[in-house]
Amino acid sequence: MKHFEANFDGLVGPTHNYAGLSFGNVASFSNAAQTSNPKAAAKQGLQKAKALADLGMVQGVLAPQERPDLYTLRRIGFSGSDSEVLQKAAQQAPALLNACCSASSMWTANAATVSPSADTRDGKVHFTPANLVDKLHRSIEPVTTGNILQATFNNDRYFKHHQHLPEHTSFGDEGAANHTRFCTEYGHAGVELFVYGQSATDPDSPKPTKYPARQTLEASQAVSRLHQLEDESCVFMQQNPAVIDQGVFHNDVISVGNQNVLFYHEQAFLDTETKFDEIRQKMNTNMHFVKVTTEQVSINDAVRSYLFNTQIITLPNGEMAIIAPTNCQENPAVFAYLNELVTLGTPIKQVRYFDVKQSMQNGGGPACLRLRVAMSEQEIAAVNQNTLMNEGLFTSLNTWVDKHYRDQLTVSDLADPQLVIESRTALDELTQILKLGSVYQFQR
Repeated sequence: MKHFEANFDGLVGPTHNYAGLSFGNVASFSNAAQTSNPKAAAKQGLQKAKALADLGMVQGVLAPQERPDLYTLRRIGFSGSDSEVLQKAAQQAPALLNACCSASSMWTANAATVSPSADTRDGKVHFTPANLVDKLHRSIEPVTTGNILQATFNNDRYFKHHQHLPEHTSFGDEGAANHTRFCTEYGHAGVELFVYGQSATDPDSPKPTKYPARQTLEASQAVSRLHQLEDESCVFMQQNPAVIDQGVFHNDVISVGNQNVLFYHEQAFLDTETKFDEIRQKMNTNMHFVKVTTEQVSINDAVRSYLFNTQIITLPNGEMAIIAPTNCQENPAVFAYLNELVTLGTPIKQVRYFDVKQSMQNGGGPACLRLRVAMSEQEIAAVNQNTLMNEGLFTSLNTWVDKHYRDQLTVSDLADPQLVIESRTALDELTQILKLGSVYQFQR
């Protein structure tokens, strides 16, 4: 039986905006208050997803969250009609309104952690939605994320869905953005690398001092238990606190892996060589640790270009390719490095560039936009087929975007009651296109 690593990209929601909500994310903060283009953002994401499907990859989509989130605004004391709730929030607590309008669920690398059936004791694919407790605008996502994942991977013979971890900073969990799986073939048992920013229960452990460490060791260990992973298939490695303080808010901003390759910056981790030895020992096969030095690419250039927030995919011909944002072409040091990389004899033989600037300006590159799910042919057949990218779905979703999305949105527009109507109308139609059922509160 053949096995594949599928990518499920997040559809950009109708309220895509630049409110600068993510402290510790340089791009998010530096582009705050700019005018966004939700229609262009959604179409850029669809173009990338369709291009990967055209390369022969298994490619799916995940629906966005309902925004504005009027349920949260009511929960925190704003009352009246939908219009009155928005008006009161805009006047009394605009930052809270902004948080309840974020389209950040497009970054499905933060949707969940996924362990394939080859690694789990019960032989099922396991999903745990990330609780995202470090940021208010993301902490209101996991329940709906769970609904969407269950409607997408909707066969309990093959898929096991868990509740998100307890909503406390001790279990701060940011999902697959801090998780990489190594394997020889996607259907073979692998080693899952869990990268954390700090230990919540060890007061003497290293921690960043400027920006928060969003992922805890305790969360990573909890997910590994839920997913029924053996100790021999897990490695827990700490991210370097010094790079978190330079804007590396998730591990996928400083490293990316695929099969037996880890592409990383030399400053990415603590105790690097000891942990790499553990990975080698547990993998028991040849590993390629592709190191980028500070002399080659500075942390600042890596963060601004998102050199490591790229995808590494294995093409049908067996070659590995990097899927990079066009920002990498525009940075001289990064572009020079990538041109050299494909000549170095590593498994990475190609670099392909995509324009995802609407997402990049909010702090998310190609790797942020996708959730990886390694599956067998049988498991792929058990997925909701209406969520898998093909010519028909690409056309339908582009038509849907053209019909429902604005081509510009400012932060002040978030209080517009019409935006609620537009968003709910769009999402209701989307659930019919993808045949998800009633995953949103307004549908229930």
